[in-house]
Amino acid sequence: MNKLNLIQIQEYAEKQIAEFHKQRLEYVSQKIDFNKLLEQKNPYLFKAKNILTAHDLVKGFVDAFLQSQEETLFGNFLEGLAIFVCDMVYGAEKFEKGVGMDFMFEKNNTIYVVECKAGWNWGNSSQIKQLKVNAINIKSKLEKETRKKVIVVNGCCFGKKKNLYPEKDGYFKMCGQEFWHLISNDDELYIKIIEPVGHKAKQRNEEFDIAYAALINKFTVEFSKKFCTQGVINWQKLLEFNSGRKKPASN
Repeated sequence: MNKLNLIQIQEYAEKQIAEFHKQRLEYVSQKIDFNKLLEQKNPYLFKAKNILTAHDLVKGFVDAFLQSQEETLFGNFLEGLAIFVCDMVYGAEKFEKGVGMDFMFEKNNTIYVVECKAGWNWGNSSQIKQLKVNAINIKSKLEKETRKKVIVVNGCCFGKKKNLYPEKDGYFKMCGQEFWHLISNDDELYIKIIEPVGHKAKQRNEEFDIAYAALINKFTVEFSKKFCTQGVINWQKLLEFNSGRKKPASN
């Protein structure tokens, strides 16, 4: 076991969080396509919420899209940070794609195999079922190869949840403080990483807010031209665009 270097963790976190903000900014300034946005979101939901203005509808579509993207981007950041920390302390070994697990390390003569997720509330029933299958398979394989005890962990970067029957599931669910302690041997690391995560957050969010406002204004004008009649949202026209049967291509 090696000593935890908080300065290196801070440097890594600050560099990678800058990449998160960069990609987040790219979505609002370059990557959101107006037509695809309208095709992917649920107009019935916004009608049920009695949305009356083009601005509110566009903002709702954009916010729903961004929330999904940000959760993915930030999840990738947290998972990368966890692997970085574990590698520093225990020499984590990353698995190749297709194994169904992220990394493994040895601690107290026990091999830990980790499937890392940002938060505890992830996955549908099929994904959870697949995790159980992967856990059983990798545990059996490594125990035969190493003759050592193998523990499979679904490590979640925040939360407090545990699975009630880890032996039956084939893996232990460890969240928040418990998970960060497992991979770092530092009981307070889950608190210590909050400051570098917020590195230059105010400055970067001001830049994002300007680009976000420009996008909302641009899309509101475009939506009003295409889907408003005398200033009123034409829901029939929007639904035809969003859900209507595709017309056969003309010769």
